[in-house]
Amino acid sequence: MSDGMDGPPGAPNTRTLSEALSRRLVADAGVAVSDWATAPDPDAAVEAASAVGLPVVAKLCGDSIAHKTERGLVRLSLGSEDEVRAAAIELLGAATVADGAVELLVSTMVRGNRELIAGIVRDPQFGPCVMLGVGGILAEALADVAFRLAPLSALDAHDLIDDLGAQALLGAFRGEPAVDRDALADTLCALGTLAADPNVVSIDLNPLIVVDGVAVAVDALVEVADA
Repeated sequence: MSDGMDGPPGAPNTRTLSEALSRRLVADAGVAVSDWATAPDPDAAVEAASAVGLPVVAKLCGDSIAHKTERGLVRLSLGSEDEVRAAAIELLGAATVADGAVELLVSTMVRGNRELIAGIVRDPQFGPCVMLGVGGILAEALADVAFRLAPLSALDAHDLIDDLGAQALLGAFRGEPAVDRDALADTLCALGTLAADPNVVSIDLNPLIVVDGVAVAVDALVEVADA
């Protein structure tokens, strides 16, 4: 799962932000996000790819586009300017009238052997909660997910990390260092801070790919109240 599972469109009275706006929102709050840029056309996409560094991922991005993977609106491992340009042309050509305004999102191609998922959910009884779980191909098999009420203290965030059953995946793994728990806790606390805004209905960071011990979000989907 290189790009992440895209969440469902917003429920009534809510709307889903584009991935670009979602990334900006969570990054400004302190979430570690892969390097990225937006581009309106293929030439700008090539410039963006050069700026963030090849190889890159290219996606079609817009407020009305939630199911990028299902619609084939993602291109992975683009290693040259020609590949980026061709992918950009294809993606823009796949846009429909229903998609509304669109742009290209170009991001570094992040690779890692471990994936996590994190986000915000609002429980009808308990209110806003921060979620952390094991992602990737093991997600369905393990169903390893834990929650904490928001906002979180650093101690709460570390307790949330400790609640995951697959602790071995958080240690040194296949020659890679252990997950930086302090950095991951910072991401969880940032999510907890965003949950304090009642207009933020949900956040889905899927996946967080562990690179050199740091969990980096390579996709973000934020649902907000449609005020």
